[in-house]
This record gives sequence, C-alpha cells and structure tokens, in this order.
Amino acid sequence: MKEFINNLKGDKVIWAFIALLALISFMPVYSASSNLAFGANGSGNTVSFLIKHFAHVGIGFLIVYLVHKVPYHYFKAISMVALPIVWLLLLYTLLQGKTMGGANASRWIQIPFIGIGFQTSTLASMVLMIYVARYLAKKREVEDSFKKSVIELWLPVFLILILILPANFSTTALIFSMILMLVFVGKYPLKYLGIVLGAGIVSLALFILIALQFPKAFDNRVDTWKSRVENYTTDKPDEDNYQIEKAKIAIATGGLRGLGPGKSVQKNFLPQSSSDFIYAIIVEENGLIGAAIIMFLYIMLFIRFLIASHKANTLFGKLLVVGLGFPIVFQALINMGVAVELLPVTGQPLPLISSGGSSIWMTCISLGIILSVTKKDEEIAEEIAEKAKREEALQRLIEREMSNETSEENNKNEKNENEEESEYTNAKVEQSYAIEDVSDNPMKAVMGK
Repeated sequence: MKEFINNLKGDKVIWAFIALLALISFMPVYSASSNLAFGANGSGNTVSFLIKHFAHVGIGFLIVYLVHKVPYHYFKAISMVALPIVWLLLLYTLLQGKTMGGANASRWIQIPFIGIGFQTSTLASMVLMIYVARYLAKKREVEDSFKKSVIELWLPVFLILILILPANFSTTALIFSMILMLVFVGKYPLKYLGIVLGAGIVSLALFILIALQFPKAFDNRVDTWKSRVENYTTDKPDEDNYQIEKAKIAIATGGLRGLGPGKSVQKNFLPQSSSDFIYAIIVEENGLIGAAIIMFLYIMLFIRFLIASHKANTLFGKLLVVGLGFPIVFQALINMGVAVELLPVTGQPLPLISSGGSSIWMTCISLGIILSVTKKDEEIAEEIAEKAKREEALQRLIEREMSNETSEENNKNEKNENEEESEYTNAKVEQSYAIEDVSDNPMKAVMGK
C-alpha cells in the first residue's frame, strides 16, 4: 500500500480527501437505498445498490488515475474540440424530451449500449471552465479588445447557457456564477465584466417573460423551477415542500449524535434520499457531529485547492484549479443549503457522496485534471531538487579533484626541493671530502717549457 501511494503523482492531500469522501459515501448510500429497493419498482435487494455504487466509485478512481497522467496543457486543445460536441449534445438533450422512471428528465440522455443516464450539463460545465481558463491565459499574453472577447469568449459561453437554461435553471445559474468568478480571478477588465453581467441579467429577464407567455414550449420545466422559487418564499404545500419538510424532520431527529448508521427513518419517505437529499440522511444518522465533519472536509478541500492554485507555475494551471475545483465545493455547499432550506430545491448532488454514475465520473474528471496540474508542479520541484543535487555532487567532485591536484603539486614541489637539497648536500660532501686535487698547479707557468 505504501508503494502504491508513493506511485500516485500530484497532491497527496487531495488524493486523501477524495478517498475519504468516497469511503464515507458507502454507508449513507447503502442506508438510503432501501427507499429504492423496497419501493414500487424495487427488487427488495439493497446489496445490489451497494455493489452498483462501489462500481461507480471504482470507475471514478480509475478515471482520476488515468486523467491525472495526462499533461494538463493538453486540455487546451481538448476543450476546443469538445466545445462543438457539447453544443450538439445539449441541443439533443433539449429536444429529445425523454422521461426516466416516470419523471421528466429533459436534462438527461441515455448512453447507448450501457443504459446509464447522463446529464450533459455537467460535461458542458467542465468543458466550458477549461475553455474560459484557456482564453484568459492566452489573453494575458496578447491583449484583446472587448469586441473580440465577446466573439471568442462570451458567445460560446452564452450559447451553452441558453441550451441549458430551459431544462436546468439552477445549473445555469451555478455555471454562470462560476464563470464570472473565474474571469474575475483571471483579471478580465471589470468594466467589460459589468457589461457582460448586465447583458446576462437582461437575457434572463427576457427568457422569463417568454417562458411565462409560452409555458408549454419548455416541456413543463419552467413550471418546475418557477414553483420551486415560489415554494421557497411561501408555505404552499406541494412535492418540493414535501421534500423539504421530510429533510427538516430528518435533520431535527438526528440531534447531536444521530440515530446511528443505517437507522434513518425519513429515508423511507424522502424522495431522492440517496442523491439530492443524502445530506439530510447523514445528519439523521450521524447527528450534528457527522454534518460538521462532512462540511469540514469540503472546506479543507477548498483550502487545498487554494494552495494548489497558488503553487501552480502557469496561469493556465492556476485557472484550471480555480475553475474546476471551486464549483465542486460550491455544489456541496448548495446541496447542504437545500437540505436545511437555506436555498430553494436545485437538484444538485453532493459531490463524491451522492449515488449516481455520471455525476461521480464528471467530478472525478475534474479532480484528475487538478491533480495533473499539481503533478506537473511536483515534477518541476523534483527536477529542481535533482538538479541541485547534481550540481552539489559536481561541485564536490571538482573540489576533490582540485584538492588532489594541489596535493600532488605540493608533493611534487616538495620532492623537487628534497632532490635539489640532496644534490646540493652531496655536492658539498663531495667538495669537502674529495681526494682529487682540483686546485691550480703551481708549476703551470713553466710546464712544457
């Protein structure tokens, strides 16, 4: 296990939070699945739901591992290719008007040959965040005019939002808010940002007026989010109010310590107890302590995203972490806010904890990209550390060679000095004790005469 963990690249703390949230999800999902297992169309087997959730989480971890191996700068080109594909998927989703399980599911499409429902707006949100991060990183290098930014940035953004809005108002509002946050962080000019915000408000008001005049044109989705907003501000009883009431009963029943794992009562009455309202079941079974722990984990994950963004070496990497990481945490806070009636019902799942295949997998893709950014920073840090070690080793080698050369030169000089001194001494000895008379011959003057 230690070797496996060491082989995982990227921020180990983010890996730990992903694993911890995934492990926490099994108990509430298994407990809340009794609502589905013993419902009208259920088989009475809760183990099958646990196995299904285990498969979704396992595939999710595989997705995280594979995506984090891809260099994150590749996603610049991927976002350009994926953007028109997302437009087509959203248009198909808006027009196909399917129902799943007897309920309106105009936000979903069925994946061929697999039979799994897929919410295209989650894919669109992720692709759009990458596209906006790419544009902002490029804009920092080459300044664009407002007219050019409208064509290259805001036209693709509003086209996606228009395709999502009729079927999913809450997701549209969340995506638009996150994009405004991202462009603000990317230092998009505030005067241009104000113009875009005003245009978005006017477009939304125009859409609402059209929807109120032609409600049948949007397959009852307008009536759904309209009634949710009305029920949030009034006490009119209907299905959404029923959901909120059951969620509040579950939270109030939990108290400080909760009823205990698997002992929730409201899971048998609360619709979407394993997905949209799973936080209420967690509070009922684990009490205020369990609720605080879940919130603490998401807040710590948010702080870790801030640290990862700060450490990123490129602007594109920083914006990727912000654009993909922050929405995960904000979505979790929205899910919790809905459960305690701080917000109207939105249909946002609790990331990594709620059941559902496509929502888990889209979250895992985003986390994989974030880990790819941190992996690159980690690799750069390792390269710098290794380079420093090599330079230090080279410096030690040079100093050792210089020391050896100096020592050899000193020895050589000492040897030469010793030899010279020895020769001089020998000469002195020879000169002192020579038996040959080398003095001038006193008869030299008359020799040969």
